[in-house]
Amino acid sequence: MASRFHSSISTSSLSGHSTETRSHGSLPSTSSNSGSTKAWVDPVSLPNYGDVSSIAGNAPDYVKQLNYNTFIAYGVGEEDSFGHKVGRAVKFVEVNVNRKLERQGRLEATTIAELEVTKHMLNGAGMLHGGCVAYLIDNCCSTPLVVLGLLQNVNGVGVTQSMNVLFHSPAPLGTCLRIISTSISLGGRVMSSRCEILDSDSGRIIASAFLNKMQPVMSRL
Repeated sequence: MASRFHSSISTSSLSGHSTETRSHGSLPSTSSNSGSTKAWVDPVSLPNYGDVSSIAGNAPDYVKQLNYNTFIAYGVGEEDSFGHKVGRAVKFVEVNVNRKLERQGRLEATTIAELEVTKHMLNGAGMLHGGCVAYLIDNCCSTPLVVLGLLQNVNGVGVTQSMNVLFHSPAPLGTCLRIISTSISLGGRVMSSRCEILDSDSGRIIASAFLNKMQPVMSRL
């Protein structure tokens, strides 16, 4: 049976602003006329995919858990899914949510993930494959939107509309990657985030990207 997390959060703990308490239950979904078919993954309905107690950051524990569950179920998938071994190697180390004073107090979510470049991630030249980079960005850069959606009780999952990726430098076998993803906007129809993949040892940037997602429309599925 799928796990469900019920909790409440005080946004004052994230921002120092006035307290606002939300009851966390099932999130809204886009459905057909019958109301029975969901067009997106509801994080609350997913099974628990693992222990997130080691993940640092000020995000509530239930948000860290539901974000990870969504990453595994929606981004990684079953064992025979594309890129499963790469996705399972990703370890989230930090999830933060802060209010940005320069943006009139709007919430901004940031997730940080790490993994090591292994042989099955390489191209013929022995470097991290560009397709693998795109896979990591698509999945990891989606997570701050999931986090923000959970806190605001809206669909932050969505479907990818476009990615703009810049490849800055190669990453050979054994490189320890640090993937920093930050939300930009979470609107009613379109949402955006940005991402940087770094060599965690040298600080050298491997790739950077902007990701646009949109809410799914049942008539187009």
